[in-house]
Amino acid sequence: MSILDSRAIQEILPHRYPFLLVDKIIELDPRKRIVGIKQVTSNEQFFQGHFPGAPVMPGVLQIEALAQVGAILALREFADRADKIPFFSGIDKARFRRPVVPGDTLVLEVVALRIGSKVQKMQGIARVDGKITAEAEIMCIIADREKKS
Repeated sequence: MSILDSRAIQEILPHRYPFLLVDKIIELDPRKRIVGIKQVTSNEQFFQGHFPGAPVMPGVLQIEALAQVGAILALREFADRADKIPFFSGIDKARFRRPVVPGDTLVLEVVALRIGSKVQKMQGIARVDGKITAEAEIMCIIADREKKS
């Protein structure tokens, strides 16, 4: 079951392929918690070089996927979200526990530690088959997008 599908996610996030790393949102408790899914497929661009013959999703991309899910949680609170853009401002306590490989379903759970009008702090945990693959505290700033002239 999906609460937000890919199209709904793209209405909230500015990210696009190949850097959109969340396929759907399956749980959402506004301002508190969100769970997203990334279906890891063998045709992901990063697998071409990480690593040929032994593909592993880079840990930093798992953290990015968590950040994108967290950004959905945060941006949903802004009526003018189309005029906003989330920027990473910090990563603390990052740990990588096990590899993520093609065919895995990456479950991305993010809990809000602080949701503000500008600064967000969240705890993210990525899992495959219930086992933690990566975790981190993620901070971001919600900034105004530059106006196109």
